[in-house]
Amino acid sequence: MKWLIIEDEFTRQSLALEVERSIKACDVIDILTQLLVIRGVPQHIRSDHSPEFIAHAIRNFLKRAQIKTLYIEPGSPWQNGYAESFNSRLRDEFLNSELFLDLREAKALSVWRRNEYNHRRPHSSLGYQTPAEFAASFAEPPLRIGAAPLTYATAQQTTLSDHPTLITAGT
Repeated sequence: MKWLIIEDEFTRQSLALEVERSIKACDVIDILTQLLVIRGVPQHIRSDHSPEFIAHAIRNFLKRAQIKTLYIEPGSPWQNGYAESFNSRLRDEFLNSELFLDLREAKALSVWRRNEYNHRRPHSSLGYQTPAEFAASFAEPPLRIGAAPLTYATAQQTTLSDHPTLITAGT
């Protein structure tokens, strides 16, 4: 199974925790598009050099959306500390302790894990708030996690978000 993990470095929220047998660039674009509609367009996206993130389709998509890329040098995990920490905890607390009978069960459990991480697990780096509580303190109006936006912004309104949130992605 292949996992796509997208985390907001500022709020520490897990934005996507997707699992499939394979993940292609077009799958990543679909997920990023959903996130851009719901959360707005970040200034940067930090990712590793996995094939789905360096594909021409992804580069073109990010260029059209006016999102800069920050690629992590191979063998340099310190350049992506937040994602490495998240991935380490995900592996220790979830992947190593679960036995997935099939893809459907892995998908269901990943939804549970993401909800648990965002809404029930306080983080010392966030003043012992959950990522959802921390994010809500910066949202105007309050951020509705997991819900569709009440209104959709036009393409021009979504070119830049109000704060320079970095989204990290990794597999």
